[in-house]
Amino acid sequence: SDGHKVIQNSKEVLSLLQEKNPTFKPVLAIIQAGDDNLMQEINQNLAEEAGLNITHICLPPDSSEAEIIDEILKINEDTRVHGLALQISENSFSNKVLNALKPEKDVDGVTDINLGRLVRGDAHECYVSPVARAVIELLEKSGVNLDGKKMLVIGAHGSLEAALQCLFQRRGSMTMSSQWKTPQLQSKLHEADIVVLGSPKPEEIPLSWIQPGTTVLNCSHDFLSGGLHTLSAFTCITCFPFCPLKNMVSSGRRWLREQQHTRWRLHCLKLQPLSPVPSDLEISRAQTPKAVEVLAKEIGLLADEIEIYGKSKAKVRLSLLERLKDQADGKYVLVAGITPTPLGEGKSTVTVGLVQALTAHLNINSFACLRQPSQGPTFGVKGGAAGGGYAQVIPMEEFNLHLTGDIHAITAANNLLAAAIDTRILHENTQTDKALYNRLVPSVNGVREFSSIQLARLKKLGINKTDPNALTEEEIGKFARLNIDPSTITWQRVLDTNDRFLRKITIGQAQFDIAVASEIMAVLALTDSLVDMKERLGRMVVASDKNGQPVTAEDLGVTGALTVLMKDAIKPNLMQTLEGTPVFVHAGPFANIAHGNSSVLADKIALKLVGEEGFVVTEAGFGADIGMEKFFNIKCRASGLVPNAVVLVATVRALKMHGGGPGVSLLLPSSKHTFLKISLSLKTSLNEYRCKTTNVFITRTDTRAEIDLVCELAKRAGAFDAVPCYHWSIGGKGSVELARAVRDAANKGSRFRFLYDVQLPIVEKIRTIAQAVYGARDIELSPEAQSKIDRYTQQGFGNLPICMAKTHLSLSHQPDKKGVPRDFILPISDVRASIGAGFIYPLVGTMSTMPGLPTRPCFYDIDLDTETEQVKGLF
Repeated sequence: SDGHKVIQNSKEVLSLLQEKNPTFKPVLAIIQAGDDNLMQEINQNLAEEAGLNITHICLPPDSSEAEIIDEILKINEDTRVHGLALQISENSFSNKVLNALKPEKDVDGVTDINLGRLVRGDAHECYVSPVARAVIELLEKSGVNLDGKKMLVIGAHGSLEAALQCLFQRRGSMTMSSQWKTPQLQSKLHEADIVVLGSPKPEEIPLSWIQPGTTVLNCSHDFLSGGLHTLSAFTCITCFPFCPLKNMVSSGRRWLREQQHTRWRLHCLKLQPLSPVPSDLEISRAQTPKAVEVLAKEIGLLADEIEIYGKSKAKVRLSLLERLKDQADGKYVLVAGITPTPLGEGKSTVTVGLVQALTAHLNINSFACLRQPSQGPTFGVKGGAAGGGYAQVIPMEEFNLHLTGDIHAITAANNLLAAAIDTRILHENTQTDKALYNRLVPSVNGVREFSSIQLARLKKLGINKTDPNALTEEEIGKFARLNIDPSTITWQRVLDTNDRFLRKITIGQAQFDIAVASEIMAVLALTDSLVDMKERLGRMVVASDKNGQPVTAEDLGVTGALTVLMKDAIKPNLMQTLEGTPVFVHAGPFANIAHGNSSVLADKIALKLVGEEGFVVTEAGFGADIGMEKFFNIKCRASGLVPNAVVLVATVRALKMHGGGPGVSLLLPSSKHTFLKISLSLKTSLNEYRCKTTNVFITRTDTRAEIDLVCELAKRAGAFDAVPCYHWSIGGKGSVELARAVRDAANKGSRFRFLYDVQLPIVEKIRTIAQAVYGARDIELSPEAQSKIDRYTQQGFGNLPICMAKTHLSLSHQPDKKGVPRDFILPISDVRASIGAGFIYPLVGTMSTMPGLPTRPCFYDIDLDTETEQVKGLF
């Protein structure tokens, strides 16, 4: 029969799909409101015969609209289910119920989106009602020519009626509709060549109304009354009772296609640059960004892989990495800079300009990966970090203020851990072992048991017991007391504000850092999964006990709570550039007091999304001596990724300043002699890293003479190419030459290697960085720094990489020492250990981890228009 042919064909196709992807298990969910056991049995038997798994949700016949929708929404979010069919009463098919279905799971073709696509003529992009399609197929197989025929649909409603009319009209038929009680039914039946019955015929309607030679199709599985099947005056065809199988096959194919990397269908936004260039905020506000869900779809993200925040931001779920695990990575490009001026040298602007050029002008898939800015500098001296001019991330005020709350989550998690430390010390100092133990492991409703994190602590202590009542007094003491030595506490409280007076405040045992200096920020930036983040958070060392052993967040029992606070922050934030190309904004550690790079996860997800021929451009904070060095020796070790090219940003402004020229406010033309004098700074940046990394570029300069001279000096110093860029004034079009150079360099192969072996002693690793990167003669350790190094080595942490906390304004430890100072001694005042993040953290000189505000902070210019609610004054 036709029904069994459909089953067999579906079974063969589904089997073939499963052979190609063994993890594919087609599942159809059926929501049934009522006790139609016959249909349930038919569905189950047919599905099993076709190799389909069925999930049956049986609701009471009187289920409310809200109850049905609730079940639909659950199935929508279940990634294991590929199709959803509704078997509910006609009265329950409300617009709210029908349009609660995800169109891609609507195998009955009842949603407005699927019907709209059918009416528009996009049948290949939608699910068509399986009953309506079966009617057409049965007629065509029976040799019925539909062109010019009059077709009457009786007793059908909603989506079935609309689909039937649309399909018949596309084949040249004239269509009519009627209900059984319509007075004109008899006359319509006399006219009809084809009659489709959508519901059972009432007994009072005589079969004699149907004209001889009429083709009748029965779409109602209980239509047998009146002996229609015995009459020869007209042809009666009974439709297959359960026929969404073809749509399930289509759903399976679509699902498997979605699991593969897809070609981007990116619609880039047009720029209309003005001269003179307006403020960054004016430029940002003049461009209307695409809806973030549109951008996500254009770059191959699935609907269930994004969590939308407003209109222009979304978080991307880590499940994408599993879906695209077999997809080859794209090319990996780092943007770094020479030692900057206090105003920065435009690395973010170059990063954005480069991806705009690659994607909007060279049609190459590319992704920018940037750090989230701290609100400290935003309201302090530096302003925002969204790029600038016509190379920005938009909306820039959302980028610079709060974003999706990741830094706030870090602040909450960090301070929860600080509170846990102080609280534990308090309670251990004021209670006996027994009282402490009874409060740590209380009896609840007569039941006393350890939590999972307490069981992990017992295992760490070598106590192999799970019954709280079975511990000896000695074991109770070992379990209940951490015996933290207050003098060894290294964990600080944090706040995302530049506030120098917090340096003088001590709460409990902790002082204050800025939030982005928190080890939790570094953990976020270096982790590669939720499991890994939880383990890293648990490994964070906050102090030592009185025996000199490390005390961790896991020992304090707070790991699970920290992970809960960070569960959303781990997902990268999707935004876009002024030209509509994608950007990930994720993690925001400073480069001077932290490791200064955006997240490993953002880079890894972007590398999969761009495809093998695409580019991911990420940025290292501040100058090459700190941001780029940490990218290579910390981030690349953690991620296992290797850059294919490096773009080194140099401005005439910074080169003049480091050559002994005027300050950043006096950009006067310089003579060739001055340039030759200051070229040592440029050559130092190139030579120190080219032999250890990949190809290097110089970008963004001023006058034509200065451009030519800097390009000449850069190539002479060993740069692969030296390219002037104008993205700030005209957008991606101004960096096309740079984009081509990056593409060429990335294909030349990489000679990447680490600066030092992590197995070297901590002191030797610090010395290597000081001498090879900063140009120091040697280092000098304070007694406190030496003591910390000895402790960390004894605790087994000596084989970690080094994250130097040093001023970004000079290669040395003194901000006023410009150019390339030599033969200086680098003082190490203190050393901290970020064990969860995975590095040792020396503090150079008087480096503070809580910045202060200048005399005239940026907040003087920031305001809100209370009528339009638009932000003013950000830059």
